[in-house]
Amino acid sequence: MKTAVPCYYHLDVEVSPERVGQVRRILAAHLRFWDLENLVEPVCHAAEMLLKAIDEHATDKNTSIEMWWNGQHLITAVADNDTALRPDQDLRGCLEHLAAMSDGWGCCAAETGSKVIWFSQRARAGQRVPLVPTAPAPTLREGLQVPREVPAALLAGPASTAGGVLEDTAAAALADTAGAALEDAAGAALEDAR
Repeated sequence: MKTAVPCYYHLDVEVSPERVGQVRRILAAHLRFWDLENLVEPVCHAAEMLLKAIDEHATDKNTSIEMWWNGQHLITAVADNDTALRPDQDLRGCLEHLAAMSDGWGCCAAETGSKVIWFSQRARAGQRVPLVPTAPAPTLREGLQVPREVPAALLAGPASTAGGVLEDTAAAALADTAGAALEDAAGAALEDAR
């Protein structure tokens, strides 16, 4: 799931055919910055459709575009300043495409008599990427030494001995075993030297 850090962006633009492509790139850059790569295509396509329709039908080309990200939904609003533009007639085809592409949409009037057309896209869960097992990295640590064997006779002795006699006996047995191993290794080295 995407992180729930709220974000807001506002852009005022005078719509023209060459500005539509620029606005698309600007919106895409903000969506990528917000880590919403999967929403770039549907949001930018819908905004581009609205801007082209406004450019074709409106006499006042001044438009405001806003995007709100609340962590679950991205709401994009396009407000035009043309009071003569009729969404139900002039923008009907555009709104049908908008309704098919978005999770929610609507149109409302502003206090100035202009219209605001908005649409929302819900953030989908991240795409499933198969996990690839990684090979273990070599380590610079020294390996652990194999513990020396303790004679079973020492461990099988009475457990009720007082005051750690069992531990002392086991430690002495370990020292004897280690000493014997060192003597055997030294003897083998002397044999090889002769």
